Amino acid sequence: MKLQKLLRATCVLSVAFFSACSDILDETPNAGYDKDSYFESADKVEMAIMGIYNSISDYRHYGWYEMALHGSDDTYFTSRTHSDNQIHDIVHYRLNSTNEWIEMLWQLKYQGIDRANTVIEGIQGMADYEEDEQLKVLEGEARFLRAFLAFDLVKYWGDVPFKTSSSSSYESAFGARVSREDIYEQIIEDLDFAKTYTDWADATSTPERVTQGAARALLMRVYLQRAGYSLQQNGQLTRPDEGTRHTYYEAVINEWNSIKDNGYHNFHDGGYVSLFKGFSADVPNSKESLFEVSLFHSQGNRNGGAWGIYNGPQVAEPTGISVSESSNYMGRANGFFYTVPEWRGFFEDSDVRRDVNICTYRFVWDAENKKHDMQERSATSWYVGKWRREWMSEESRNKNMNYGDVNFCVLRYADVVLMAAEAYNEIGETAMAWDLLNSVRQRAGATEINGANYADYYKAPKVYDLPFVPDADEQGKFRTALYWERGFELAFEGQRKYDLIRWGILKEALSLFGSNSQVNKNNRNAYPAYQNFISGKHELLPIPLAELQSNSMLDGKNNPGY
Repeated sequence: MKLQKLLRATCVLSVAFFSACSDILDETPNAGYDKDSYFESADKVEMAIMGIYNSISDYRHYGWYEMALHGSDDTYFTSRTHSDNQIHDIVHYRLNSTNEWIEMLWQLKYQGIDRANTVIEGIQGMADYEEDEQLKVLEGEARFLRAFLAFDLVKYWGDVPFKTSSSSSYESAFGARVSREDIYEQIIEDLDFAKTYTDWADATSTPERVTQGAARALLMRVYLQRAGYSLQQNGQLTRPDEGTRHTYYEAVINEWNSIKDNGYHNFHDGGYVSLFKGFSADVPNSKESLFEVSLFHSQGNRNGGAWGIYNGPQVAEPTGISVSESSNYMGRANGFFYTVPEWRGFFEDSDVRRDVNICTYRFVWDAENKKHDMQERSATSWYVGKWRREWMSEESRNKNMNYGDVNFCVLRYADVVLMAAEAYNEIGETAMAWDLLNSVRQRAGATEINGANYADYYKAPKVYDLPFVPDADEQGKFRTALYWERGFELAFEGQRKYDLIRWGILKEALSLFGSNSQVNKNNRNAYPAYQNFISGKHELLPIPLAELQSNSMLDGKNNPGY
């Protein structure tokens, strides 16, 4: 059963519980569930954990709004440039502290963390906590979710208020900034606990629930991000010293070895095309997919997700049909995101990832014949293609014009392989790094690459030369290769922008692509991120103005440049 269906079955109890124990406007709430008496069985704990999942599955969180934070990078942008105080201002780097979506995302991430804190406290206070292994598994799940959301806070806002105790009053909800290094330590502690007590996935598992592989994969991502550049409160981009970075890379490799030695996670048996068609069709896949945010639309509610609807090829709304006929058609998709078209030419013709990543057509409605027709688009209007209405199951694709049931995959095996490859290269084991990178290319049908033929595939005229990535030695060549391969493999999946930030080259990449792309020719300027982006500012988001006004411990000080 899809997790969101389980959420629907338990959300009345879990949300009622959290309304009672976490109503920070009332120290003695009158609702029917009390934290001190609620945690009396593993079944009750599981219902409470569903409340944490519910926070990340909210349509305003990973269902839709989170999508805005991933762009713009060097691969895509939104199709509209008007100011809206929401998605377009975020993507085009015109955002400010009153942005409505930024404020909602801030609230939902803290809501999820506070729910996790409540659950962890409740579990640890249970009478049989020390002896009950199932409680430890459930605690591991709650700790993973807390770490997952805390990592979002650090990536997006840097040093932020953070605590591991639940909020019992209005005053206790607020706090001063905590160093991101201290938050990282708690994230790692939580994920170490999760990997110790949760089970490995198998063929019967769902990637919608936390497993040991997910915990280890997220640890890899955390260590890599921590080893890279981040914007400090003084407006400077800094990264740890080389010795500390080496320690983090070794930690990445340790987690990789555990995943590899377990042997279950691997590339999807059906290949890259089948993998993404399966994501849209809601086909379970716990082998390559290590963790997904579960999204499900139920009629009469504004929930579900917008994957494949707002970031897929445009589909015109069917008109002139009866309600009974509607299930025969795809519904509607807005197509808000366009790809930077030059990427399509950077792929080899044999690389199957090209036509998955970049969709060159849309569907228009033929009212006379009551059918959708495929229509090719000009290169400046090509769509993100990894999620599509046409690939959705008949059950889900027409339930709602604006939302659907497509999960968002947060962690998948190909990303894990490339993270391990990066760590090996950074500690000087570049031969191993090439082997891992080539395993990803092999699945895609692309040519095997090494130091000898590297220039044929990662230098002009095949791709852009990267003046900001020195490639005079073998490590530098691999870093250049990784720049392109993480784009080919993982574009639009939420990691690209944060890869470029931790590598310290987001401004440079935006400038290279923005100044060369045909979408900005003839004064159209549809992809203005490179002009708007300010280094030393836009690597972080602004703290919402409402939070600054409410939380006196922030001293009215926003992130640099805001």
